[in-house]
Amino acid sequence: MYREPPARPVHGRTFTQDARRAQIVEATIETLAEIGYTRTSFTAICRHANLSSTGLISYHFAGKPQLLREVTRTIVEKAGTLRACRVAQETTYRGKLAAYISSHFDFMAAFPAHARALTEIAELVREGPAPGLDDVARSALSVEGLVVLLEEGCRAGEFRVSDPAVLALAVHGAIDNVVRHHELFAVADLDRLARELTDIFTRCTLSP
Repeated sequence: MYREPPARPVHGRTFTQDARRAQIVEATIETLAEIGYTRTSFTAICRHANLSSTGLISYHFAGKPQLLREVTRTIVEKAGTLRACRVAQETTYRGKLAAYISSHFDFMAAFPAHARALTEIAELVREGPAPGLDDVARSALSVEGLVVLLEEGCRAGEFRVSDPAVLALAVHGAIDNVVRHHELFAVADLDRLARELTDIFTRCTLSP
């Protein structure tokens, strides 16, 4: 039986308000990617979003930390969805590890501004306390999901890893450094980078 959609989303905002918030978040992502965290202000975001006043941002977000928190959540959710989809398509743990690694590069290629903005936020958190942002930003740096994947691969007999947590940190460290190199030198062949890293870490995990 057909039912009319609710006038407001469950969380209490109208669809128009949600659309405006999404517009502001996307403009913030583009601004972070283009000019970096230190130069990103409500005024700069207004220029990207073509908003008439910074008050429109303040109406939806109490301050820069709250806005960056929503930006981080949005990027992490988008990247996590892509990664989960890629990993779920594989039937072996070797395939899942390859998909896990390559999904980071797929995300960079598909959403370059999002990847750059997340790098800016991650650097902010690494430099020191970031009130209101630490928990969600640190979740973006978490290796827990990869640790679980490696542990399951060991139990399935596909991997031989003495310490999955250490290897997971090594994988993420390598990905982070490749991402930074790409941003500095605009390496074009992301597929090759993904293949090389996958080959290196697959060799580290192979069961005899």
